[in-house]
Amino acid sequence: MRPGVRSDAAPRDRIAASTTPARQRDTSPMALIQVDELALRLGADESSVRVADVRWYLGQPGRGRREYQSGHIPGAIFIDLDSDLADPNGLGAPGRHPLPDPGVFARRLGEFGIGNEHLVVAYDDAAGTIAARLWWMLDDLGHANVAVLDGGIQAWTAAGNTLTTEVPSWPKAELHLQPKWRRAVDREVVAAGLGSAALLDARAGERYRGEVEPVDPVAGHIPTAINAPTGGNLDPDSRFLPPNALAARFRMLGADAGEGGGDAVISSCGSGVTACHNALAMRLAGLPDPLLYPGSFSDWARAGLPVASGADPGTRPSTSDLESVTPSGTRGTA
Repeated sequence: MRPGVRSDAAPRDRIAASTTPARQRDTSPMALIQVDELALRLGADESSVRVADVRWYLGQPGRGRREYQSGHIPGAIFIDLDSDLADPNGLGAPGRHPLPDPGVFARRLGEFGIGNEHLVVAYDDAAGTIAARLWWMLDDLGHANVAVLDGGIQAWTAAGNTLTTEVPSWPKAELHLQPKWRRAVDREVVAAGLGSAALLDARAGERYRGEVEPVDPVAGHIPTAINAPTGGNLDPDSRFLPPNALAARFRMLGADAGEGGGDAVISSCGSGVTACHNALAMRLAGLPDPLLYPGSFSDWARAGLPVASGADPGTRPSTSDLESVTPSGTRGTA
């Protein structure tokens, strides 16, 4: 039995009913792109590619845009995590980065020049932990032609490629996405699955254990959550491990439970951002896609729900401790 799971766990019907379609292995053609391939694509037909700079820094508002302005991959547009990839009133509120309404999100990207026909390549300078959010959002809403740049902007420059300060002006485009988030779950669903679902927490160990907490109101983790820091997905050069190594990692964590139609796997973190990095790693590993809890710990803590601390996942809180749980945010129906 994996950590944090008990044999008399709550029923899983609410998790199964909350998402469509059912979890399964995804066979999308691309999720990760290497620097040399991106350079070739930009050189051959730049107009068919939209590169997105998604750099962002915890507790440093505006720094991502300033870094973009000081130098970015040629042709890249800046997409802001706080204003473009989140909505304070969206699915996962009152967490720090709730998902926006899908229709609003699609129109926003269309204004940037991202259309149905484009390969979207997202990058950051944080080993893909921020860029994976854009990958997950587009992929979840049906735009499979999206990838994260392996190694980020550091890998781009290390390969001898140049940066520019020129800001592109791409024409507006039509981007048609699905009207609802398919693999996102709210606080109520997570609470119902505690002890039966494999709930992963992508934050660093010291935050998971409750030793430090730089931004959320309390320290610790959601009871039964298993610590799965994003650094475990990477090699010493901050590039993703090979698929077999990633698969072994998540199986060791008990996150292969979805294989064969077993228990759900839910990916969480502080605010539904770095959780997408684990979702990407599981895709690369060939494992079933996890569900995403976009509110994550920031939503859970702000709702005043029970919190565990220390290295142990903890046990499922009593029913009385969870009886006040209400859905977080809205799913969006643009």
